Amino acid sequence: MRHRESKSRYAILGALTLEPMSGYQIKELIGRTIGHFWNEGYGQIYPTLKALSEAGMVSSRVEPGNGKPDSNVYTLTDEGWEELRQWLARPVNSNHPGRSELLLKLFFGRHATAGTNLEHVRRYQELLGAQIAQYEAIEVGLKGEDDPDQPYWLITLRHGLHVARASRAWCDETIDQLSQLNEEQP
Repeated sequence: MRHRESKSRYAILGALTLEPMSGYQIKELIGRTIGHFWNEGYGQIYPTLKALSEAGMVSSRVEPGNGKPDSNVYTLTDEGWEELRQWLARPVNSNHPGRSELLLKLFFGRHATAGTNLEHVRRYQELLGAQIAQYEAIEVGLKGEDDPDQPYWLITLRHGLHVARASRAWCDETIDQLSQLNEEQP
């Protein structure tokens, strides 16, 4: 069995390209930025920071907490930059399918009422509408940014926007199909 490499180290190394940060700040940054397509929890961040530090890819300094606990602030080292650049140059491994409870339920949807399935898709469609509005608002804010990373941030944001819009179109199609099935059920 082949060991699957954790990509958490690259998410963290990438986050640290923006500025030196504590583990808490990294978690907050991920939530505000790449959290729409990549999530890291504290249970992954802190052990990964420890491993990166032991490997010489990040250095840390203790910053006084001023009434709060002191925190370790991490900075990329030359080795960390090199590791990140090597990873960025490697081909993408896209063989990791996502998980969707909605699709799982619909796959076995024959065993539920069409009305129940219809309601699941309508709720998902509402969530997509909110997500699209959020992405559009983020896009407006990003277009005003004067940052060398801005074009890359927009590229990833536009992917999410296109996927959400395509998913909403799928919802329209699926609602039509499920509505027909609902009419046919006794």
